[in-house]
Amino acid sequence: MTEQALDTNAVDTAEKPEQEESWGSFLWFCIKLVLAVLLFRTFLFSFFTIPSESMLPGLRTGDYLIAAKWPYGYNENSLPFGIPGPKDRLFASEPKRGDVVVFKHPVDGTDYVKRVIGLPGDTVAMRNGVVILNGEPIRKEAAGYADLTLSPNTKCRREAEISPDGTACRYRRFRETLPSGKTFSTLDFGPVGMRALTDKDGKLVRDSSGNVISIDPDNTSAVIVPEGKLFVMGDNRDNSMDGRFPALPEGGVGIIDQKLLVARASVVLWSTDGSAEWLLPWTWFTAARWDRIGSSL
Repeated sequence: MTEQALDTNAVDTAEKPEQEESWGSFLWFCIKLVLAVLLFRTFLFSFFTIPSESMLPGLRTGDYLIAAKWPYGYNENSLPFGIPGPKDRLFASEPKRGDVVVFKHPVDGTDYVKRVIGLPGDTVAMRNGVVILNGEPIRKEAAGYADLTLSPNTKCRREAEISPDGTACRYRRFRETLPSGKTFSTLDFGPVGMRALTDKDGKLVRDSSGNVISIDPDNTSAVIVPEGKLFVMGDNRDNSMDGRFPALPEGGVGIIDQKLLVARASVVLWSTDGSAEWLLPWTWFTAARWDRIGSSL
């Protein structure tokens, strides 16, 4: 064997361990990345999209939220990717009135986002569109109008006006204040009257006697929130299936169990008006609602 052949063999044997070490390092990096993401999603934060207008004006269709996991503890509902976990919450803590919470729908298990209005022991009712909490109306003040720019993610309901320049839906906005001093904006279209309940297939919901169940969301009977439960409402008061309605698939949620809590909504991480097209990368930026990014809840 010539000296040149010996040198070539030496180079080949030297390269193989380096290549194996390189692939091993890359694989270990991927494992650590997956573990880091899993720990992040399990114990710290998770991400959610807003698919409806039930939390207008604070949350809009096309908002992407980051929500904190640790404030309410952990159980099977807060774990990501369907990971099995405990039924009861570990390190459990009760939400505060006014918190915007992410929870599992009690019937169909989908993620819902609503605001906590009533805690265990509270009495909650609606009277002419005003929340009555423990026998006292919470403060509700007119706060001008919310102008929501028209886009694929923002349509005008019939109750809305069109802004003078024709580019936005205009809704009456109110500012509500809870006894703790927590304030937030809500929308109210005015009296809506009785609303017949329908199931996810659009069929009328009937009671045991066969009568159609109807509810006036602006005027509801007082309910006492049981221990371990929560009364939640959407900020878009006349366009939210929430605690005022019985729990039905893709519908109302009733009084929810705190075991269904997933996280506390914290910040709008991204927001899009829905006009972006995947094949046109520049539209990813023109569709962004830059003024909403970073908004705290």
